[in-house]
Amino acid sequence: MTETFSGPLSEVTELFAANDVPARLAPEALARLGEAAAQTLRDDPWRLLEIPGVRPEQADFFARRLLGSEAGPHDPRRAAALAAHLLLRAAGDGHTVTAAKAVLSALEAFDPGDAVEALRASIAAGEIAAVMDEASENELLGLARLTTAEETVAEGLARLTATADPLPAADGVPAAVCESGVSVLAGAPEAVEEVLRRLRDVPGVIVTASTDRAAQALGGARSLHLLLEPGPGGYSRGEDRPLEADLVVVAEADTLGVERAAALVEACMDGTHLVLAGDPAAPSPSGAGRVLADVIASGTVPVTELPAAPQDVIGRLTAATREGTLAPVESPDREVVIVPAAEAREAAHRAVQLVTDSIPRALGIPAEEILAVTPVRRGEAGADALNRALKDRLNPGPGPYDAGDRVVAVTDLPGAAAGEFGSVIGTDPGRGMLEVAFPSGKATVPASAVRHGWAVTVLRAQGTRWPAVVAVLPGEAGGALSRPLTVGAFSRARRHLSVVHAAGPELARAVRDRAEPPRRTRLAALLRENMADL
Repeated sequence: MTETFSGPLSEVTELFAANDVPARLAPEALARLGEAAAQTLRDDPWRLLEIPGVRPEQADFFARRLLGSEAGPHDPRRAAALAAHLLLRAAGDGHTVTAAKAVLSALEAFDPGDAVEALRASIAAGEIAAVMDEASENELLGLARLTTAEETVAEGLARLTATADPLPAADGVPAAVCESGVSVLAGAPEAVEEVLRRLRDVPGVIVTASTDRAAQALGGARSLHLLLEPGPGGYSRGEDRPLEADLVVVAEADTLGVERAAALVEACMDGTHLVLAGDPAAPSPSGAGRVLADVIASGTVPVTELPAAPQDVIGRLTAATREGTLAPVESPDREVVIVPAAEAREAAHRAVQLVTDSIPRALGIPAEEILAVTPVRRGEAGADALNRALKDRLNPGPGPYDAGDRVVAVTDLPGAAAGEFGSVIGTDPGRGMLEVAFPSGKATVPASAVRHGWAVTVLRAQGTRWPAVVAVLPGEAGGALSRPLTVGAFSRARRHLSVVHAAGPELARAVRDRAEPPRRTRLAALLRENMADL
């Protein structure tokens, strides 16, 4: 079935075109503000700040274009939008809550008028939630949708724990999976896959993942996004129409953000067993929260550590990286190849050569089954530059997008989750639309909802694995490198991994010393509170 976009999206696109707002922001505006997005923005143009990446001065410009002289700096709508923007920016860094004092201080820098009153009004309107940190007795603020989502996850996991009866044991499957309403399988992707293979033919089991591509590789059928059945008003699956399953397994749950986790637990009926399977050493989700890590840290559900004795060279290299060491590589069959490069431009050249020629010729893995990953989007060896070079070699054409281009969704779509890869099969430049073949079927989508997908950032690649991966680690990405990011890059490969290494000693330092920045979340504490009486 072909999914199409029209109506509300066209309205937003026309509104943006008339007021010098980039059209690429229209799909995200629709996703954030709903089908009435155009009218919402006319009524309150500062709500443009709810779109990630929009800066306050851009929203002020948009407001002046729409409201003229009425767009004053002390407009209550502006103050409320700025407060939400600050928390949205924190959410972009993974935080679900921020100290109220820090939000107030940042808000005052924008001269919103009475900042305290602006925060009170936003809390009263239900857009921002105020909660207490019991440990420090400080007031915290968060976007209401995120604080509610964490509470929903905690309550839902407690409900599933309390209502589950033991399931029949399955050969080779950890006992906790069948005995506990909620459990965690913690380990490398290949170790998780070994367990999931034993569940493929067990009746009443749903295996899902962040993308259709990943779910199908594991014997499942659909991404979690499509499993929950997205519609104009949100997901169709929920308390009134739950998933019909005895056991739901979410693979690579390290990619699971708190809002989707909330939708998942609401869709699990009483008695369902829920298993979160993922790699605690992998990068945290690109969205807000750290569900897998918080569930483990709470100490409230059984955690099964899967065997960590990989048999192949990729697995051993990744396992050493998890422990903080860059292990020497001995790979006579070229399962892992280290390709040194002096600087970013050389790294990009070598990566393109590997994808388009060396790996297909030497190993018989076609370019269609090779993914390039890099820590950064921009720069000479960033994902954008690599995609331009790879398009020139693999599918040159006159347009920004041409039939045959590989693309990746950068936002959730009706027929594909963010992170899903597809192939362009038709273009409509006049309308800015593409027809894309995704694993779930053909979809007509805005060109702004996808990017080229021969090369992606490491975070964008999480949740899918490829026969061959070229990990490009340029020196310009040195400050962005960390141990989880390196684990994430290496673990995307199944059969072959080429590491184009131009980061010098910075890579070893990052693997040895640099963890991810901590995230401010409440889920672990909420779980302990909800599970206390069970």
